Amino acid sequence: MADQLHFLDQGITPKINIKEKEYLYFSGTSYLGMTLVSEFIDSIAQNLKKWGSNHGQSRLNNIRLGIYEEFESFFSQQAGAEDAAVVSSGYLAGIAINQVLAGEFDEIWISPDAHSAILPEGKQTSNQLNFTQWKKQCFQRSKELNSSKILIIGNTVDAFTAQVHDYTWVKEIAQTHDVTLLIDDSHAFGVLGDKLFGTYSQWNDPSFELIVCGSLGKGLAVPAGIILGDRSRLGQLKNTPLYGGASPGSPAHLAAFLECQDLIQNQQGILFQNCAQFDQAISEISAIEGNRDYPVFRLLNDCWAKELEERGFIISSFRYPTAESNLVNRIIISAFHKSEDIEQLTHTLNQLKSHEI
Repeated sequence: MADQLHFLDQGITPKINIKEKEYLYFSGTSYLGMTLVSEFIDSIAQNLKKWGSNHGQSRLNNIRLGIYEEFESFFSQQAGAEDAAVVSSGYLAGIAINQVLAGEFDEIWISPDAHSAILPEGKQTSNQLNFTQWKKQCFQRSKELNSSKILIIGNTVDAFTAQVHDYTWVKEIAQTHDVTLLIDDSHAFGVLGDKLFGTYSQWNDPSFELIVCGSLGKGLAVPAGIILGDRSRLGQLKNTPLYGGASPGSPAHLAAFLECQDLIQNQQGILFQNCAQFDQAISEISAIEGNRDYPVFRLLNDCWAKELEERGFIISSFRYPTAESNLVNRIIISAFHKSEDIEQLTHTLNQLKSHEI
């Protein structure tokens, strides 16, 4: 189904119907499968009655909903950050923090897979280097410079290549430069790092300033964005017109997240089991890249996407980053998958391998 559009008349489930044919669905970003957990849906419904369907007021209004401060305090504490700011989307989170950071730095180094949401205005990524080559370039540049203020920008994970990145090397550059590290955790929240709360505590170090931002709407199924960082930096952000003028995310979903911690962590455990099952079953298939610690596996043989479709499986298959680019084919595992769903998929993949399609 690559290069074809299909419109569903209901939300995504592990099984979807297209033109009266049922498919097992291995795509999307609902890594923890929270959108199908009835207890979570019930919690959202009850909190919709309490908090309303939306809160279309500024966070600076003289009448405020306490759930926002409660959520920010809880999330930042669990993530290991001094403070947090919740906004309506992950994209807005990136734009908002970049407005605060604008003009502060002598150098800005952007990783090749950095999401557009965290790019400063007028900046763009370069596809000429991969992450490892870019890191070496950063080290080389750091040795050429006198002590400078440097902003380093990147993703925790490249969700298209299924590569989880390491940022421990930033500490070495921070020995001779004033470094701020800005990371997008959109595809990490709920999956990587510390429990459900992303990688802030993993990368945080006194030698540099760390800011983590991103969408909560993927793994955690909360339609909002968040910025984590030092209290002084978040204070700057909360004093900007963008923050003051924008309505925040859904209060009902934030409240449901707080209420359902045990439930969400249980879903994370199911996801890890599913990833381990899939990774073990495809261990002899060289045409699939990925690891058991992350639910995205890249399919290197473009022909297999069509073969899987014909056999009743929908995977993520589209051209990226432009409509003229090559297809990027990925198998995405979710906590909403049953063991038998994964068995069906891996059995088919091993059949494709044996037939050398």
